[in-house]
Amino acid sequence: MTEPTIVLTEEQITAYHRDGFLAIPAITTPEEVEWLRGVYDRLFAQRAGREDGNQFDLGGTDEEGKEAALPQILDPKRYAPELAEGLFRVNALAVARQLLGPHAEARGEHAIFKPAGTGAPTPWHQDEAYWDPTLEYNSISIWIPLQEATLENGCMQFVPGSHRNEVLPHHSIGHDPRVHGLEVDAAETRGAVACPLPPGGATIHHNRTLHYAGPNTSSIPRRAYILGFGLASRKRDTPRRFPWNEIKQTARDARAREARVKSGAMGSM
Repeated sequence: MTEPTIVLTEEQITAYHRDGFLAIPAITTPEEVEWLRGVYDRLFAQRAGREDGNQFDLGGTDEEGKEAALPQILDPKRYAPELAEGLFRVNALAVARQLLGPHAEARGEHAIFKPAGTGAPTPWHQDEAYWDPTLEYNSISIWIPLQEATLENGCMQFVPGSHRNEVLPHHSIGHDPRVHGLEVDAAETRGAVACPLPPGGATIHHNRTLHYAGPNTSSIPRRAYILGFGLASRKRDTPRRFPWNEIKQTARDARAREARVKSGAMGSM
């Protein structure tokens, strides 16, 4: 059994709770990063999960035959089961439990690819804006670059202390409900901190921390693998709505519905 190799310092834990994010130089080994990059590139080349609605353009209208601005795959390990193992995953869970407590568990994962020279920016947003508005969360995302992450290719940027805010109003990118990706309507981003990283480093951020990643203007692809962890969610005491999600009409959702119908039909045979 693989044992974790990361123990956060008290200073790092304090910084995460104060700022809503943290950057660490390594969450795995160079050898594992190379292996991950190979699996990652294969999944995107195969467009894994496309028919299920799990591979789609996060930053565009996701039309067939149109180059994706910001390709994403949800739950990559579903299409590459070998990703269910690895030091990166063991260390990520250990970090999550040091920040959130011993009951933190995995809460999904995804991969975002920014093609060389054309990869679109990921606009300022809060992750919780995508989620069920009837629930209360205490979660983190651990973002791992599989090559050097720089300002030129779209490293992560955060607004310190923004995790203490409520979820701000958002809208689909470009105000187009066909686009899955969200951006905040308006937010104060002065004082944002960029977090360049070596391959296999990681940023960790809270589900309400405002964050952004710029376009990839470099000559190499920008690959990021993101693991989510959290405590059990609970029903909110006060109701709220996220109307920006209610009005979405994405090709990704249409494919996911069709896949569920096909799965149900097969199951009844």
